[in-house]
Amino acid sequence: MEYRLDTGGCRMNKKGCHRNSTQKLSSFDWMCDLPETIKETDFVEVQFKNTRKGYFLNSTKIPLEKGDMVAVESTPGHDIGEITLVGRLVTLQIKKYNIQPEKMEVRRVYRKAKEADFEKYQDAKAKEQNTMIRARQIAESLKLNMKIGDVEYQGDGNKAIFYYIADERVDFRQLIKIFAETFLVRIEMKQIGARQEAGRIGGIGPCGRELCCSGWMTNFNSVSTSAARFQDISLNPQKLAGQCAKLKCCINFELDTYLDALKIFPSKEIQLETKDNTYYHFKTDVFKGLVSYSTSPNFGANVLNITAQRAKEIIAMNKKGLKPDLLDDHSDEEAKPVVVDYENGVGQDSLTRFDTNKKRTSGKSNNRNNHQITISEHNENRAGKPRFEKPIKKNDIEPKKNEE
Repeated sequence: MEYRLDTGGCRMNKKGCHRNSTQKLSSFDWMCDLPETIKETDFVEVQFKNTRKGYFLNSTKIPLEKGDMVAVESTPGHDIGEITLVGRLVTLQIKKYNIQPEKMEVRRVYRKAKEADFEKYQDAKAKEQNTMIRARQIAESLKLNMKIGDVEYQGDGNKAIFYYIADERVDFRQLIKIFAETFLVRIEMKQIGARQEAGRIGGIGPCGRELCCSGWMTNFNSVSTSAARFQDISLNPQKLAGQCAKLKCCINFELDTYLDALKIFPSKEIQLETKDNTYYHFKTDVFKGLVSYSTSPNFGANVLNITAQRAKEIIAMNKKGLKPDLLDDHSDEEAKPVVVDYENGVGQDSLTRFDTNKKRTSGKSNNRNNHQITISEHNENRAGKPRFEKPIKKNDIEPKKNEE
């Protein structure tokens, strides 16, 4: 057993509290430094390839820890997986996913994986890529409207799970027969959605980080274009779509916050009446608390920005039959958005930083030239003159008498 020292808590090895970033949907074991919680339940959480997890009963009381590779019961044969959680956290996870152990088929943990088990596991895993390519060719030859996204072999190599995507019902009875004759294993077909496929394959999103569906998301809720409208996001399909060709899951992340913030704003359907014009809603700026109104219902014309409070005041006046002279109240300073000019402390982000340096340099050079001229003039004035002049006396001023 190899240990690697690390700072902060029990992060000595992969069996500690830290999250294993190399494994998808890994769990944070925040009870790893409480050994008394391990004995609270005999169920353990075992994770297989990508996003497939299962809960198995350690009926023989084998001393298991997080990170151990184990052989577990399967149909048929056995499967190889990694233990990701033990103890009380397993009970909390079972409760989280609404799993009822008394109603589900309880499967057991056979043993810790041996060297022979690892050899079979590696051999089966090495065949997955070629099997997927061959399976796609067979499905295309049968002209089936489906896409095989991934193939997962069981740990002992006796069974293969084919994950596929299809927009409509597919009759793959003939396909299963051909698969069984070609690959000589037991075949299981499992349909998944486009988001689940992206989560299994993985990748990097436009934000530069790992895809949320492959990193930490377990539930994939539907995303609608109305969520983008509430957040004033441009309805550009190329920017809204993720790698799965569906709307990005992250559009839903801040939707509830935006909906709460929009409660202080008036309805977009209400028109504002003044003595001169009728104004229609054009845009809402949630961050600045401003509402933009236009004199045209279809495009931006004579757009004015007012606060949400001012808009509500005008709506209340219109309900009473009153119309203000102007839409915006110039006495209200909040109606005018404050423009903050960003400037870095040392000025390296300014586009005109070189011009500023030139101006400063020219000013310094002028001062130096002026200073030099002043010194030269001073030297010229001092030329031929004593350093210290004598004080003028009264006798020196009186005219001299002629010697005649």
